[in-house]
Amino acid sequence: MSRLPWWMGGILMAGLLLMTFSVFGADRPLGASTYVPYFAGLIFDLDPEKYSYLQHIKNPGAWEGVMLLGALLGGFVTSVFITKSFRFSVIPTGWKKYKNKSVVSRLVWSFVAGFVMIIGARMAGGCTSGHFLSGVSQIAISSMVFGTVVMVSLIITGKFFYRKKEK
Repeated sequence: MSRLPWWMGGILMAGLLLMTFSVFGADRPLGASTYVPYFAGLIFDLDPEKYSYLQHIKNPGAWEGVMLLGALLGGFVTSVFITKSFRFSVIPTGWKKYKNKSVVSRLVWSFVAGFVMIIGARMAGGCTSGHFLSGVSQIAISSMVFGTVVMVSLIITGKFFYRKKEK
């Protein structure tokens, strides 16, 4: 299975962004983290008038949830049927190689990392998809700063994570 050329990915991403920004699509920037508080509001029946954060969500809707579900299903279908690379693993190979073989350790650190990531997304005013895809495509200064901080953080985290474990 050959991969798509980089330019085809760029054209497809431009098409996605055009549809997302257009009045025929979502009529707003692409992002995923807005769905978390929106979904929490639905589950717990939160009144947006009482919670100031929910008031800041412009045009909330369920389309982000459909997009996230589509990304999950699309990745699954691609890995099973197209690239035939799907495998279920609680502990990825990289974790075993560089950290340990403990399922509990992997799950705890995954939860901690996810929690830190969602806090960071809310502090930054959007998630990586919102900043990298929508913000950078609009040349937004806040997204450029966000992208720089993310890249520096990735390098620092990678240096710590990819150290060989002591034997």
